[in-house]
Amino acid sequence: MSEVVKPNHPKKPSMSARKRARRLAMQALYQWHLAQGSLSAIEAQFIADNDMSQVDVSYFRKLLHGVPKHCKVIDEHLEPLLDRSIDEITPVELAILRLGAYELIEVIEVPYRVVINEGIELAKKFGATDGHKFVNGVLDRLSKKLRADEIRQSSAR
Repeated sequence: MSEVVKPNHPKKPSMSARKRARRLAMQALYQWHLAQGSLSAIEAQFIADNDMSQVDVSYFRKLLHGVPKHCKVIDEHLEPLLDRSIDEITPVELAILRLGAYELIEVIEVPYRVVINEGIELAKKFGATDGHKFVNGVLDRLSKKLRADEIRQSSAR
């Protein structure tokens, strides 16, 4: 009997565990912003409702709890870069901006380009039609303020 050889179809690359954590954290932060609910309850709901097997759960928790904890400082960094008040930004874009700002401020091991790119991708997926352009502009300007040394070093290479 001849052996049947199945064609070797490359698997579509899956999102990284951190990318998945970031996506869920953005959605949870959106919910937190709208409902002003307990972060612990939101966290429990997201963990119960989502397959967390390929998610960096500790990073999800870090983002989910870190953004609200530092929200005042984050908003102070964002406000001078906005073309409107924070209250006028859509809740999705605000969640993405706060998440990106938190990573730029607190998670320096994540390169600024990754933070910006992830924010753009989230805005394309969940935001308004041109929301990704707004997110890109704000996070780019913020990275120049917060990560100037990193940007200089990457430009020198």
